Amino acid sequence: MAYKVDHEYDYLFKIVLIGDSGVGKSNILSRFTRNEFCLDSKSTIGVEFATRTLQVEGKTVKAQIWDTAGQERYRAITSAYYRGAVGALLVYDITKRQTFDNTVRWLKELRDHAGSNIVVIMMIGNKSDLNHLRAVSKEDAESLAEKEGLLFLETSALGAINIDKAFQKILMDIYQILSRKALAAQENSATSLPRGTSIILSKTNKNGNKIACCSP
Repeated sequence: MAYKVDHEYDYLFKIVLIGDSGVGKSNILSRFTRNEFCLDSKSTIGVEFATRTLQVEGKTVKAQIWDTAGQERYRAITSAYYRGAVGALLVYDITKRQTFDNTVRWLKELRDHAGSNIVVIMMIGNKSDLNHLRAVSKEDAESLAEKEGLLFLETSALGAINIDKAFQKILMDIYQILSRKALAAQENSATSLPRGTSIILSKTNKNGNKIACCSP
């Protein structure tokens, strides 16, 4: 969801981290939000989340990142947490082929539960610091990402490689897509909106052009 909130931040975007257990989702979260990495991190039980605020095109955006458990026995618990998410990071381990093969299943689950709310999905090949143990080629991943219409990036939570870049890219794309949708909705709507419709942000930028973002 994208909310216009208060003076502390302009937008709140919910992003979910999904993928098999052990691919490094929790360390990606902790590296991005706290710049920490734990070699002995335990598997997530249920759902955890953390936040970080960034500047996107002059707006203050608060990213609320949800780390979903990868183990099968928690799948029923976590499915509800897809609701309201506007972005997703689909993570696999470049040293474990099975985690990459399972991304198709995770992608289906994401689309089934989140539906049209998800506007940007990025596939992440984590643990790029272990390139000498690579089991998934970058070409294979890029091919799948292109086929499914996903962004793609390889990262290392351990080495803090491309972690910030991944989140900055997905947040930027979310902001731009929702802004375009809201602007189009405003231009096509009547002067009075149906009850329950919420259009947020209707300001002009430095060039005098109207920009907008919306919340369902």
